[in-house]
Amino acid sequence: MNELLGYFQYDFARTALLAGLIVSLLGALVGFFVVLRRMAFVAVGVSHAALGGVALGVLFGQSPILWAVGFSIVVALAMAALGQRGVAEDTAMGVFFPAAMAFGVVVISYSEGWRRDLLSYLFGNILAVTSEDLWVLGGVGLVVAVLVAVYFKELLFISFDEESAHAAGVPVARMRTLLLVLTAVTVVISMKVVGTVLVSAMLVIPTATAAQLTSRWQWLLLGSVLVAVSSILAGLLISFTNNVATGPAAVL
Repeated sequence: MNELLGYFQYDFARTALLAGLIVSLLGALVGFFVVLRRMAFVAVGVSHAALGGVALGVLFGQSPILWAVGFSIVVALAMAALGQRGVAEDTAMGVFFPAAMAFGVVVISYSEGWRRDLLSYLFGNILAVTSEDLWVLGGVGLVVAVLVAVYFKELLFISFDEESAHAAGVPVARMRTLLLVLTAVTVVISMKVVGTVLVSAMLVIPTATAAQLTSRWQWLLLGSVLVAVSSILAGLLISFTNNVATGPAAVL
């Protein structure tokens, strides 16, 4: 135990721990609604679409996370606009997300020295999170958490019964759009920690695991948070002691 605690004497380890806690808490909070609304495929699609924003950030030598956040929000809003016009959600995802990823691949071909930066976003590297990344994670994460707290009742209502929510005067279309944007932002800021390939698992698995133990939403949300935080902590410890990637260790 003393040996494990000794790792956190180093700045990079403490930064990784804080980043992991932020991502796990946000993933559990937003993932709670993602699972309730059966939007797991949206999380997968957004993580791939965000590659376009990451590629633009690398190309212009600016923060890939901020570029990916903006890019993913635009894609999410465009998808929501199609949904309001009667286009099925899976059809909209099938149009926008592959197109966004293809755009990213094209941009990559014009980027010099892209491999190191982009590979860290594809597969995640929590130990490479910088203090600048941590500030972005914390700032964006705080905005997401505040929005979820403010609109929690409305988001919960539409997650269980959209028709009743609409009849009760809840702006269903606006709440759907908000949830899409929150999902996109959460996925993007988690990419540096667990990677594009595994980020959707951090949103889905905690709530799906907690759902096996309870059906009450209060306990489900609490269970999601506990599973997510425990997974990140276990992933970090396994990574330190066995020299394996933290993201996959946390997911497993």
